[in-house]
Amino acid sequence: MHQLRLFFIALQFFTRIPIPAWVGFEADWLRQSSRYFPATGWVVGVVCAGVYAGAAELWPHAVAVVLSTIAGILLTGAFHEDGFADVCDGFGGGMTPERVLDIMKDSRVGAYGAIGILLMLALKLALLISLPAQMTVPALLLAHPMSRLASCSLIWRMHYARHEGKAKPLAQEMRSGEFLIACLTVCLPAAWLLVYFPFQPASLLTSLVLIVLLTWRMARMFQRRINGFTGDCLGATQQVAEVGIYLGLLAFQVH
Repeated sequence: MHQLRLFFIALQFFTRIPIPAWVGFEADWLRQSSRYFPATGWVVGVVCAGVYAGAAELWPHAVAVVLSTIAGILLTGAFHEDGFADVCDGFGGGMTPERVLDIMKDSRVGAYGAIGILLMLALKLALLISLPAQMTVPALLLAHPMSRLASCSLIWRMHYARHEGKAKPLAQEMRSGEFLIACLTVCLPAAWLLVYFPFQPASLLTSLVLIVLLTWRMARMFQRRINGFTGDCLGATQQVAEVGIYLGLLAFQVH
């Protein structure tokens, strides 16, 4: 029951889905719930895939992809997209760690953030539209939890860069056992998914390589520039990893 409570707390933190009143809240539960951060990706993936599948019955593939993307943004409150935009602003305009953190904390979106999120969404839509229609549902189901697992790895291996912030209770620490739980909540359902929706081995391997390389590159940049990560860094890593998965799945497709 406590594990279910932790999952609901993670779901409440990362989406706009209301949770049962019996769940309650304690500050330490939010930190513990980080193990289920990637599992919330399955919920987001199912909603996005469901919207795509329903819309594809009425409209062209491209329209269904756009509606699916809108559904995901509404469901999460653009939580991760906002983090990506803040990272673009902070790392694009800040020359010192203190200045980078100050810019990311500013609620206003600057030129770097606006251009960055526009290009990110354009690339994401282009990749999903370019995928064969029959691959779109499994791609959405796979990308959302996998990209959140990549983001979660920063909590496991890095230190939080601020003394305060909305992600601080979640990010203070993550034990290896908790990260293992996070991996299992993603890898076990993903294995079942791949049985029913097999991708080309080369495309799947490319996705795995890209998600590892991109996550490593993001983590290295965060460590070098601000000596750790923030909640915005987690969101930015999720967005970059998600795009990396789509890039990999699209590779080696016959066009």
